[in-house]
Amino acid sequence: MLMQVEPGTTTTRAAYPELLERVRRAGAYADVERAERIVGDVLAGLGRQLTGEERGELAALLPAEAARLLVAEVPDIRPLTGWGFVKDLATRTGGTLARTRWDVGSVLRVVADLADRDLLDRVLAQLRPGYALLFGRAELVQPA
Repeated sequence: MLMQVEPGTTTTRAAYPELLERVRRAGAYADVERAERIVGDVLAGLGRQLTGEERGELAALLPAEAARLLVAEVPDIRPLTGWGFVKDLATRTGGTLARTRWDVGSVLRVVADLADRDLLDRVLAQLRPGYALLFGRAELVQPA
């Protein structure tokens, strides 16, 4: 499906059932319904962390149903580290830290596959430390 992002440009937007199936496979979930709940939780959480152009560009790559989950959230005034994000999501969903970490990685690795390298670099630059691994990337540490 093609979507107009700004006048004169288009981008391919993934189909929602395809996104859910990719997350289901990535997380080895038994069914698409479980994957859908996890996608909703993780994208809502990510929406609380992202702002600006990157938020809109990432939403433009997602299926409309998933994009709404991302942009419906008001960004948190206290951004979380990657580990803080996992802990916050575990508290909100009642999951264990290990399970929530798995769920977050399953969704964000699929999201990372949809984004080009430049967009993902800008998203990671905006987020606090600890998110790169959640997106399936090495976490590079700046020397002190």
